[in-house]
Amino acid sequence: MASHTTVAPYGTWKSSITPEALVSGAVGISEVVPEHDAVWWAESRPDEAGRTALMRWSAGETTEVTPPEANVRTRVHEYGGGAWWVDSGVAYYVDFSDQRVRSIAPGGEPRLLSPAPPSAGALRYADLRLSAEGSWLVAVGETHSPDLAEPRNELVGVATDGSLNTTVLVTGADFYGSPRVSPDGSKLAWVQWEHPNMAWDDTELWVGDLASSGESVLVTNPRLVAGGVGEAIVQPEWSPDGRLHFLSDRSDLWQLYVEGEVQPVLSVDGEIGYPPWVFGLSRYCFDSQAAPVAAIFAGGLEQLAGYGDYTAFNSVRTHGDKLAFAAASWSSESAVVYDGEVVREPRDLQLDPALVAPAEILEFPTGFSDPSDPNSATDTAFGLYFAPANPSYVGPTDDKPPLIVLAHGGPTSAARSQLSLARRFWTSRGFGVVDVNYRGSSGFGRAYRKKLEGEWGIADVQDCVAAANFLVDRGDVDAERLIIRGGSAGGFTV
Repeated sequence: MASHTTVAPYGTWKSSITPEALVSGAVGISEVVPEHDAVWWAESRPDEAGRTALMRWSAGETTEVTPPEANVRTRVHEYGGGAWWVDSGVAYYVDFSDQRVRSIAPGGEPRLLSPAPPSAGALRYADLRLSAEGSWLVAVGETHSPDLAEPRNELVGVATDGSLNTTVLVTGADFYGSPRVSPDGSKLAWVQWEHPNMAWDDTELWVGDLASSGESVLVTNPRLVAGGVGEAIVQPEWSPDGRLHFLSDRSDLWQLYVEGEVQPVLSVDGEIGYPPWVFGLSRYCFDSQAAPVAAIFAGGLEQLAGYGDYTAFNSVRTHGDKLAFAAASWSSESAVVYDGEVVREPRDLQLDPALVAPAEILEFPTGFSDPSDPNSATDTAFGLYFAPANPSYVGPTDDKPPLIVLAHGGPTSAARSQLSLARRFWTSRGFGVVDVNYRGSSGFGRAYRKKLEGEWGIADVQDCVAAANFLVDRGDVDAERLIIRGGSAGGFTV
């Protein structure tokens, strides 16, 4: 034992990770979009009441493009995401204050593009993409009205000339997502689904012919390409050579397919896709030769070829051969990487590496037919275990740490393999923390997600209890000091 190490009961250790450190200067990086000589990203700031600003890096200089009062956030599907897009140096974004679409160029002023709604927030837009000639934005539109039994979802066109002109392109389904214009501008792909499905249950991929000019935009000849009952399709994308790709879980794990072919064009040992709780997620892209580049979730960790220092990725996109993404690791919060260079550094928390050691990937028995019989397990669940870690302290030899069981939200989201000060706040004080990927979590395939269907409040509870008992039986934690916490769907589990 080092001379500077203090023996103290677990849970009483002093830590440099304070409650203030959890939010002070914290920044969320949600989406990254590269251009040929620049990269843009959205930056949410707890210090500014959660406001989201649009940032741009070019030639070593970072600027905030949107004005100080702007809050780039859409309320389509309420969870939002996909509130902005960039094309040819111009950003198109939705402001939270009125849900109207604006355009802005670096150094310029915002220009309103969508009409004023009849009431606050009645007209909403998300997942914006530009038509080939640049005259129209194609977007998911959502209308709220007292005359409607529920909000109406459609695909809409928004004129970019400031005329406040909008038009409906596709309607009739309950929900829409991921409108994507082909490279030559002649086609539009999108995903749609119906009640009672969620976007990761049973969805359909459609394609229509897109005709756009300065005067009009129109989608004709809509046709079903893939999907339906028993298949969730997410993130359709056109490769540079004009072929429509998409992620499908038809064979359990979300793999990459191309229109017209039965077998995946990219099959990995893991899962590429993620449930589109929000718009704008991007788990794969293409280089200039149309070869796919993908982030992969496997065994509790995320991977992206060539970037082994990171353990979590989002918003993976290319412009030509310039790859951009947001990435984090066990010891660092999200950074923006563009063409191999970190252009937006994470917070410098100056933490001792011992405080942020990697988690242990857990796989444990669950679904006990007889809770008193450890041999009666009928299933398997997963989790991330963070042992107590503080270089200044060690627990008494006759003591074991208390355990905090975390139940993530969703419930189809997942415990992420990246730095979370909220978890390290506790481990640095001598608590063990297990973040449970209970049945229903993403990253383990469709069959694993579906195990919570009809069992919500049962299977997830069993798995959280099983995770705690697994660590107790292994001798890691104190059986008399076990607590659980969670929010949203995780709060229901609690």
